[in-house]
Amino acid sequence: MPEYCDVALPVPLDMVFTYRVGTAATPVVGGRVLVPFRQQRLTAIVVDLHDREPSVKTKPILKVLDADPVLDEQLLRLGRWITDYYLAPLGEVFRTMLPLSAEFKRAVAYHIAEEGKMALHLAGTKGSSARSRRNPDEQDAEVRVLDFLAAQELIPGEAVQVREQSLGSATHVSEMILSGMVRKKWLIREDVSDVRDASRTVKIAALTSAEGRLNDNQRKLIETMAAAGGRVPVEALRGLDIPRSTVGTLVKRGLVEIIEEPAAFVVSRSRPRASFEFDFNSAQENALARLRDAVDARKFSGMLLHGVTGSGKTAVYLAGMRSVLEAGRSAILLVPEIGLTPAVAADLHQIFGDEVAILHSALSDKERAQQWHRIKRGDARIVVGTRSAVFAPVADLALIIVDEEHDSSYKQEETPRYHARDVAVMRAKMANAVVVLGSATPSLESYFNAKKNKYVLVELPDRVEQRPLPEVEIIDMRQEFQETGHEQVISRRLAAEIQERIDRKEQVMVLLNRRGYSPVVLCRACGKTLQCRNCAISMTHHKREHKMVCHYCGFTAPVPKVCGDCGSEYVYFLGTGSEKLEELLHGMFPQARIARLDRDTVRGHEDFERTLNALSEGELDLLVGTQMIAKGHDIHGVTLVGVVGADSALGLPDFRAAERTFQLLTQVAGRAGRGQSPGKVVLQTYFQDHYAVQYAARHDFTGFYEKELRFRSWMHYPPYSALANVLIRSDKLDEALQWSGTLGRWFEQSRHEGVRVLGPAPAPISRLKSDYRYHFVLKSPSREKLNSTLRTMLAHATAQKIPRTQVIVDVDALWQMKTSAFSYKQLAIGQIGVCARDYFSPTFPRITTTEAAGKSYGLSFAAVSLL
Repeated sequence: MPEYCDVALPVPLDMVFTYRVGTAATPVVGGRVLVPFRQQRLTAIVVDLHDREPSVKTKPILKVLDADPVLDEQLLRLGRWITDYYLAPLGEVFRTMLPLSAEFKRAVAYHIAEEGKMALHLAGTKGSSARSRRNPDEQDAEVRVLDFLAAQELIPGEAVQVREQSLGSATHVSEMILSGMVRKKWLIREDVSDVRDASRTVKIAALTSAEGRLNDNQRKLIETMAAAGGRVPVEALRGLDIPRSTVGTLVKRGLVEIIEEPAAFVVSRSRPRASFEFDFNSAQENALARLRDAVDARKFSGMLLHGVTGSGKTAVYLAGMRSVLEAGRSAILLVPEIGLTPAVAADLHQIFGDEVAILHSALSDKERAQQWHRIKRGDARIVVGTRSAVFAPVADLALIIVDEEHDSSYKQEETPRYHARDVAVMRAKMANAVVVLGSATPSLESYFNAKKNKYVLVELPDRVEQRPLPEVEIIDMRQEFQETGHEQVISRRLAAEIQERIDRKEQVMVLLNRRGYSPVVLCRACGKTLQCRNCAISMTHHKREHKMVCHYCGFTAPVPKVCGDCGSEYVYFLGTGSEKLEELLHGMFPQARIARLDRDTVRGHEDFERTLNALSEGELDLLVGTQMIAKGHDIHGVTLVGVVGADSALGLPDFRAAERTFQLLTQVAGRAGRGQSPGKVVLQTYFQDHYAVQYAARHDFTGFYEKELRFRSWMHYPPYSALANVLIRSDKLDEALQWSGTLGRWFEQSRHEGVRVLGPAPAPISRLKSDYRYHFVLKSPSREKLNSTLRTMLAHATAQKIPRTQVIVDVDALWQMKTSAFSYKQLAIGQIGVCARDYFSPTFPRITTTEAAGKSYGLSFAAVSLL
């Protein structure tokens, strides 16, 4: 048996840790073990077993959790690739790959130390005298804790641990007092976290008797249970308009019994969108044939399925997955958002039955663990889910499909910052499987790769059943203002089109990609806006909830009646969000049945399914929403789509702004006319001549691709170079400036051939969740050189004692603002130096700033390693 094992821990450290196997059962590579780490117990993944004695003293592992690997060799290789490519700690990568947190329960316990016994003795003898002694509140609480713990020691000399929750409830003390007693060395605190049963259960109320006198609420509850056969989930009873205590009273009287039973898992409550049996057109048959041939070859192949909206891409996916299942192999289907998962899962469940598993973040920890184990056992060979489903432990993987591959939701915005599309490509390569990237608006990088023959390009140029693409009408809101004399949220033309569809009993979608009621609260007297206290961002007015909300950190505040700066009562609510748009439409069309779909109305996947099912069943006339309504939904009754603020993203200093706008407009336009009636789209814009708007109106992806690609080539942006963002953050401004200055000087003084470095500069949101933020942007045509530079930079940051958690490296960053566009304010007040010399956009001038003030931190930067 090997004497030592190397493990990856879920901590932000770029290293593995060695533990002694000891007398525990033999661990396995890819399995989990429970180990002590500092003052905690953590689960870790074993990455190596060996007999090499380390140079430092090792601790023994506490428990072997798995007899068989939870990560097979292929998934271990994939995890190491993610670590290498995205520069993420291996342990944090493995934690993301394993949705098994429900199987590990965090717990802390205490026992009394010798110093604590002495303190108790000085306070009085054990027992009653200690309890009767009157001291100030805190001292009295400490004596109660010591007295309670001492009383647990039934065997002299044997320390008895008491869990924090039990200790707190028994002695009525806070965690703060317990922490103080640990610092005094009166108590010893230990992490006693351990594995637990993660099986899901549900509480059932069972009717045992209906005799006796009952009040109205009790009678109503008893009658409801009797009508349901005498057994009702407790959660369902909460929907009745009766006090919660009613159930408890009936339990005490013996009329109702509460039973815990294993919970059934419902893959989807959505109805399947259509019958699977229908005829393919020639383009679909060609796509399916090429997909099947690639799968049968059992070699890696990448395919970009570019089909217009409504061209039947989903049917090709399902037919391909059925072929895989018939061959006894497995497939994974990724969708970008949780909202798309139920509809796709319903389609898959109709075809494949219980062979389908579902994985996404809206499931509880126990539900995710349950689904993961079904996949691991081989009970489910078809997996559908969001980005984390790419790690599903399927056996004999044959096919991975990435639907709406262009969507930014596939990029994780926390460590590890992986892109599920790119991870899917690498996993398929390691498994000799086929990966299909599907979209009506492929990312420029994917289409560029297909044109360079890195992927097979398959086109679906027409909608199914020869249905026409929707007609698009552009409304110039500048002209609308000139003709009406006031600002309009809904143009006259769009209002008339909506009324016409309502009269014809057809359905309408209206997109406004901004939630809340008003995005800005402005004082007309002093000009100040209401800012979040934790972030450099305006708070949003949510009228229905009567509060101001920061959409970044969640901080809330009362709706102001006067200005908090000058006391003026002239507080003005500016702008329109989806909540206000819904209110306006209710006023304009009082007879219409209107619903809203955004993060404020969708608290869970059930809310999303309920609203979309209502729209599909014709129970709604008009649906208002953010980008949640823009992608993937196949509602045949929708014949009109209105887009309010179609060009709002074009004002962002982001080189992808035009691409995002084109994709969003094209996707939402594709929701119209998917049934027998032709569709129409009304785009309201202030920039009707912008090429992104014009090409979207013409459904011309190729034209947009060629024009945007020219701009990218001039600016050396992806796909012509690799890009990374390095963010420095701290809750102290001085630290953020000092650390960014330290790294800035290092970039300036070191040679990084073939790598362009821009920054440091304030991040687009300079303060977020109480952290001050500065960033660098690195570009290079060589990904190897870029990653080498980033690794060397991280090593230098460690040497300079900059905490690893405060240096965030985002490889292939998607939300990448143009650094120098944010430099001028800082330059003016002399806070920080900026090195920036770049073309940023067709509408932005060339900027050449090589040095700036910032002497207090020694910042004197020149443009570094320019291409």
